[in-house]
Amino acid sequence: MVKKGIQYVVVDAFTAQPFKGNPAAVCFLEDDAAAPAGDGRWMQSVAVEFNLSQTAFFSRDSSCAADATTPRFHLRWFTPVTEVALCGHATLATAHFLFTSVLAERHGVVEFATKSGVLTAKKVPAPEAEEQGKLFIELDFPMSDYVGCDPADELPSIPETLNGAPVVSVHKSVATNDFIVELSSGKEVADVLPNIEEIRKCAGRGVIVTAPAPAGSGYDFFTRFFCPKFGIDEGSRMWQCTLCFGTLLGWKAGEAKTDSVSGISKEWGTIPGAGCCESASADSGRSCYCHGWDTLRLASILTIH
Repeated sequence: MVKKGIQYVVVDAFTAQPFKGNPAAVCFLEDDAAAPAGDGRWMQSVAVEFNLSQTAFFSRDSSCAADATTPRFHLRWFTPVTEVALCGHATLATAHFLFTSVLAERHGVVEFATKSGVLTAKKVPAPEAEEQGKLFIELDFPMSDYVGCDPADELPSIPETLNGAPVVSVHKSVATNDFIVELSSGKEVADVLPNIEEIRKCAGRGVIVTAPAPAGSGYDFFTRFFCPKFGIDEGSRMWQCTLCFGTLLGWKAGEAKTDSVSGISKEWGTIPGAGCCESASADSGRSCYCHGWDTLRLASILTIH
């Protein structure tokens, strides 16, 4: 086979500094002859090679006119172990690459056709005056619902992981099948000592450990996410955790809408502006809007043999 070059970048999400935040590899499949957009086995092999929590692959949607006001691309995400149906930080990284390196300046919105439906990313003004000139991106994601569950029946005991912290409640994400274990304080979340083998035995996909942030901290909640079954022992900043627990916080507060939920992860990096719409609504079109920023760390060409 003739050697082909596929452009890729490594983008650090949720940070303005290289080697911080949550990294994702992004591969642009411009030529189907080089790497067919439907070749999941090839994509999985590339994700294993990158060995990051997520590798995104995107290609142009041929049904969308080249001069369309809102360009559309196909987008898929892979961990080193498997393909996933939705990933926030890798979508943010892909949008960053498109807006800075692929699309014309006039394009302020882009759509992604994914296994979770059509997702939208758009440029938004910087929230603070001193950040003017930086690229901020807003993602429109489907809201992550949750259901209550009985810890005794569904969640295997994880005493070493919880480090003696009492459990306030246990829920499960409908979309991802992750357990959401709520503790009473952010300090208890920070003190969690993950026993990966213990967590791996849980019935769900992964375990989110979270708690409301202390008053005056400037945050709404602290959270950590463990998903060893998908090759992610601990995610440094997981967007879906923010969306799902933000919904839960709004419901527990008796509010119809949570407008500016901020989560802070184990590494104490903020995921700002994760607003979650009414959790009790039956409307399948409900959305969560999240803002983020990225740093392009590495750009290169992947050679296909």
